[in-house]
Amino acid sequence: MKRLLNEQLDITRTNPIKARTFNYPRFTYPLHFHSEYELIFVEQGRGQCLVGDNVTDYGSGEAILFGSNLPHCMQTFREDAENEAFRVKGIIIQFEKDFMQYSFSHYIQFNSIRNLLEEARRGIRFRLTDRITETVRQIPRTEGVAQIIHILSLLQSLSALRGKQAIASPNYSPDASAFTDKKLGKIITYLSKRYTKEVRLADVASFTAMSPASFCRYFKASTGKTLTQFIHEMRIGYACKLLSAGTMNISQVSAVCGYESITPFNRHFRAITGMTPTQYREKLK
Repeated sequence: MKRLLNEQLDITRTNPIKARTFNYPRFTYPLHFHSEYELIFVEQGRGQCLVGDNVTDYGSGEAILFGSNLPHCMQTFREDAENEAFRVKGIIIQFEKDFMQYSFSHYIQFNSIRNLLEEARRGIRFRLTDRITETVRQIPRTEGVAQIIHILSLLQSLSALRGKQAIASPNYSPDASAFTDKKLGKIITYLSKRYTKEVRLADVASFTAMSPASFCRYFKASTGKTLTQFIHEMRIGYACKLLSAGTMNISQVSAVCGYESITPFNRHFRAITGMTPTQYREKLK
């Protein structure tokens, strides 16, 4: 079982970008996270990538953008691992989590980039165009201002690219600060402290000084989900973290996440992630 590692990158505010090419027989780095954003462009290769509470396939010509502190792990298909013809080649670009933070936060010219980086907290998969691919290739070759210009051009192009796909579920490791509605942010904070226990609609509605019916309408309009759906997604996101840690069996994870029995846990896990807890754990081996 792979453990979740906290990778420390050699990136600082005075040296905020690290970019390099790679050419491996296969991906071997274990499940990990780091505070920096990371883009992995796969010029050649195929396999699967574990991102948060989900798994996605990747292939040649695709890239994945990982947000700050998002657990991830690139994996080569087992049948390709010993075949020299299936080496993985590409480019890794990492940049500091507060890279140009003031500009991204305050200037309307950067709205699309700011939104892209917010979406990256779930991981985003892209199929790159030839033009964007060439921009990616330029980044390891340049330094200083030229490199920053290429990074900004890349992020702007990715934000406008059609067909990009979010990977982890919407409520994986929910962060109240991601919600611009202050009332909703307070609700998410409230739920984040209680979702592994029984959460009664009446209690949540009372916390917001709303009737249960009014709260349900507001919450559905704000999140696109019912309170019950939202809580189950929070629980399953937490379950994925516990399964990644490998210190509990599936029944124990089910109980810790708030399920009275394994049956509803398995049902909700599969509905949200597309696989069973056992299959998810197998992906980590």
